[in-house]
Amino acid sequence: MRAEPSILHVDLDAMFAAVEQRDKVSLRGRPVIVGGVAGRGVVSTASYEARAFGARSAMPMAQARRLCPPGTAYLSPRFAAYKKTSTVVMSLLQGVSPLVEQVSIDEAYVDLAAAGHDLSPSAVTTLALRLKAEIAEATGGVTGSIGAASSKLLAKIGSDLHKPDGLTVVVPGDELAFLHPLPVNRLGGVGPATEQRLHRSGVRTVGDLATVALDDLVDWFGTAHGTGLYRLARGDDSRPVISEREAKSVSAEETFDVDLTDPAQLNRELDLLSARVAGRLRSSGLTGRTVNIKVRSPDFTTVTRAFTRDQPTDDGRLLAQLARRLLAEVNTSGGVRLLGVGVSTLADFAQDDLFSAAAMLPTPPVPPPAGPVTRLPPGPAAHAAAASAAGPVAGSPAHSAAGSVADLPPGSAAHPAGFAVEPAAGSTAQPGADSSAHSAAGSTGQHGDEPVAGSAAQVAAGTGAHPAFGSVAHTAASSVDQPVAGPVPLSLADPSGEFVAGSPATRPGELSDSSSTGLADSMASAPDGPAAGTDPASVGSPPAHFSGVAEVPTDAGPATDDHTITPGEVAAPAPVWRPGQDVRHDVHGAGWVWGSGLGRVTVRFEGPHTPPGPVRTFAVDDPHVHPADPPDWTLPPTP
Repeated sequence: MRAEPSILHVDLDAMFAAVEQRDKVSLRGRPVIVGGVAGRGVVSTASYEARAFGARSAMPMAQARRLCPPGTAYLSPRFAAYKKTSTVVMSLLQGVSPLVEQVSIDEAYVDLAAAGHDLSPSAVTTLALRLKAEIAEATGGVTGSIGAASSKLLAKIGSDLHKPDGLTVVVPGDELAFLHPLPVNRLGGVGPATEQRLHRSGVRTVGDLATVALDDLVDWFGTAHGTGLYRLARGDDSRPVISEREAKSVSAEETFDVDLTDPAQLNRELDLLSARVAGRLRSSGLTGRTVNIKVRSPDFTTVTRAFTRDQPTDDGRLLAQLARRLLAEVNTSGGVRLLGVGVSTLADFAQDDLFSAAAMLPTPPVPPPAGPVTRLPPGPAAHAAAASAAGPVAGSPAHSAAGSVADLPPGSAAHPAGFAVEPAAGSTAQPGADSSAHSAAGSTGQHGDEPVAGSAAQVAAGTGAHPAFGSVAHTAASSVDQPVAGPVPLSLADPSGEFVAGSPATRPGELSDSSSTGLADSMASAPDGPAAGTDPASVGSPPAHFSGVAEVPTDAGPATDDHTITPGEVAAPAPVWRPGQDVRHDVHGAGWVWGSGLGRVTVRFEGPHTPPGPVRTFAVDDPHVHPADPPDWTLPPTP
């Protein structure tokens, strides 16, 4: 521990949801949940308005839907937008000190001692307040909470205490007085299981934990975990701020919408996961010797298997072969809910392994159709069979000159399903109309970015966690359907080729790919967003339920008329639009996907600087609707 509060921990508040509220003016002040929108999707981030109803990160999306009221927005992540905001914040931190350790996309440690700042508590407080204001201004209203202390442990706890938009400075000499009254689960590494075990022994605060003998903690939790808890309870943390963090493992995992039992399908999933891991290894210049798999059954029982090679590798085909061998040792007859592949014992080079290279042959490509193939318009099979030429569904309004199917009021019977925002019961609100926000009685009880169980906060219409957002009108939308996997624009992926949980770059509902960084990270809680995922390259034939991932944006959908495909030609898939996705219409301009389904896509035309915009519906393959990059919140509103 240092003699001054020279370490800052900066943590953006509900970052993913905050960026969505910034870029989508109609969502400001209302509950917003970002994550996998499918039935088994997982919440990446919940806005503070949603947390008031009990929603939180890592919760199953289905549970969040049950907790949150009508009018809640459920959006797929837009990683490019979050990355851009993160880059702005990290640049500001680099201006404060040359020694910045970025922990995740939304949090970082800053070493003030490396920049020669005045390290008195009053000076650090002034600096932190100025930094918070600069972050909010530079990001268009996304706020951050800061903890300042003599160690990483205390700085991290401090940033969590008064979220959102909070500041805590732990004065040197008062560390234990600050730490010991806190609930024991404030310590990084004390999860639900550890907390329950401590509670059974009467340990409820950090001060209680400090009275437990080391031998007892080792007996309860093992040498490593027990010793770590003993140190943490005494505020013993001498970890330095480091500018580069060495990865200890690279992994990818996926949760399935339906439990898998078919061995062939499980092997195909292993191939895909192995290819993603291999892509991340190559992009990082790493190789690994230990291959491991994780298999979770429907009752949440988790089994792991591992194998260590003599030589390191980054060959996705070899990883897949080893993963298949490991899976053969696991009983999967009861179904598989989650499957993961990881590589550890990392090195920064690979030795040629001629034997493995010779043994692994590429999967032969699927041959093209032997004869002409007629591509039918997108939509349900019955619709496609009934309408070989493009056009509106029978009985629907005709296309307008701008290419829209109709400007429909949300909640109307003609409105297609698959929407980001759930309507208030019985509502038929017009686009831009006000809808009252639900409130939950009770007091706010925050644990970092998560509410304490059983607590709630008042939520008023037009108010939110971000003062800069102000009060705006907003719209209730139609009911939510599940999106369909398919090609997506590159803007939804990290430029490095990494993807995040539940994003259009992954399959709906899958968990994030993750990279473990060892004990140092266990002392800090998980960020608002998931760890970045991996390269979408695949090995072998993809599973039947997976229609592929586009590597480049598709500016236009497939032709709306019938097209005879010659031998060797591949039919272009229909565009897949996901809730929250950025789009641009040739006539109406920029907007975001409000929902899609039944061969249609509904777009709300608004941006960071506009009033809540109109909602219009188009054919899903309308050539006037294109994927777009995230809006620039720094640009002034256009006249």
